Amino acid sequence: MSVKVDLDELARHVAAYGFAYLVTVTDDHRTHVVAVRPTMEADGLRVEGLGARTRANVGVRPDVTLVWPPVTDGGYTLIVDGRARPDDDGAAVTPTHAVLHRPAADAPEGQPSDATSCGADCVPVADA
Repeated sequence: MSVKVDLDELARHVAAYGFAYLVTVTDDHRTHVVAVRPTMEADGLRVEGLGARTRANVGVRPDVTLVWPPVTDGGYTLIVDGRARPDDDGAAVTPTHAVLHRPAADAPEGQPSDATSCGADCVPVADA
């Protein structure tokens, strides 16, 4: 189940997570995944310390995905799609879409099924 994250609220969610995985695509159309610590800036996300391969991928195919694993067992994964612009050491990422996601099987036991419009395994972003 996924819960859409309002991009205006993204900074609060990013602050609640630690590292993320940055997913790019190589010349032979394979995914390339690196661990990063994105930070929020006024105009989007910033990732530093990217290697040459990741910067090259972003330079040719700027659509990227950032994936923050759950902070707790059974928690939500934060997934942000965006458009990246590489520079000397990293990239600026303009978010285009963001969701909180977890499998339905990970919903906390005892959470009432009518607690939100999403059902038993998601919560409104304002309460996330």
